[in-house]
Amino acid sequence: MTFHPRMQNRIEGFSVMGGLRRRCWNGITADIWDVECAPYAGGHYVARDPRLFILLDQRGHGRPMVKLSPEASGAPQDSNDSPISYIPADMELWVDIADVQYVRHLDIHFDADMLGRRLMEDINPKKLKDPQLLFSDERVMALAELIAAEIANPQPLHDLYGDGLALALIINVMKMLKAPPRRRGTLAIPQLRRATDFITENCMRNIRLQELADLTGLSPSHFSHLFKASTGMAPHDWQMNARLERAKALLLSDVYPLTEVAAETGFSDQAHFTKVFRKHVGTTPARWRKARQE
Repeated sequence: MTFHPRMQNRIEGFSVMGGLRRRCWNGITADIWDVECAPYAGGHYVARDPRLFILLDQRGHGRPMVKLSPEASGAPQDSNDSPISYIPADMELWVDIADVQYVRHLDIHFDADMLGRRLMEDINPKKLKDPQLLFSDERVMALAELIAAEIANPQPLHDLYGDGLALALIINVMKMLKAPPRRRGTLAIPQLRRATDFITENCMRNIRLQELADLTGLSPSHFSHLFKASTGMAPHDWQMNARLERAKALLLSDVYPLTEVAAETGFSDQAHFTKVFRKHVGTTPARWRKARQE
């Protein structure tokens, strides 16, 4: 039933009415489908991203049977009592449909990492991995109907409208609670991790304070203050420590001469490298290497 670039499926017995209707927002893709069904229809689906399948309407005496394996008996999906399913990334799902003439459904795929960056808060990994199949929620269904109407609208409203609806729906389904208030004057844990990971990955080049501030949604001065309050050191010192850790790894290999270690870790020459190393580590690179060879 669903044709998505990051999704694999094998289906039969479905005829799409009106073609694909899709809207893409920041990290979210939403499809609305009107489908006529043969006397028997079915399919197998697996997607690389987490997704929501929401049954908006159906006609016929039967009910779609949702299964986690082809051999399972499955459970019926009903547009009134059990219209919503959350399917984690890479989880296989089978659907068998008999005695159903028409199905209308909304599919929402989302990039969990991108949404976490937008919300400045990671989605609980356990909730991302746990399927929620065949449940009902009035708020989610109300949002789903608004999203479906926006996708079908030949003159859609501002992107922020559909994006906000889809984001609200995902937050509702994933039961994303507001994070507990952080200690005053420090970075939130996701902000701090984002900044330190970025520094570690890019420590060999000059990192502008603005780059780090942009990662956390703060001004450069505010970021610098909160980073130091969180770690006990300025961003520049954190970067220098990351460079020195790279230097230590090279020194331990006993393959590279000191001049090459200095060049590989971004120092202008061996003398500069030795001066900075002694300041931060308390001894020279040569003595540090020798002590670890004894």
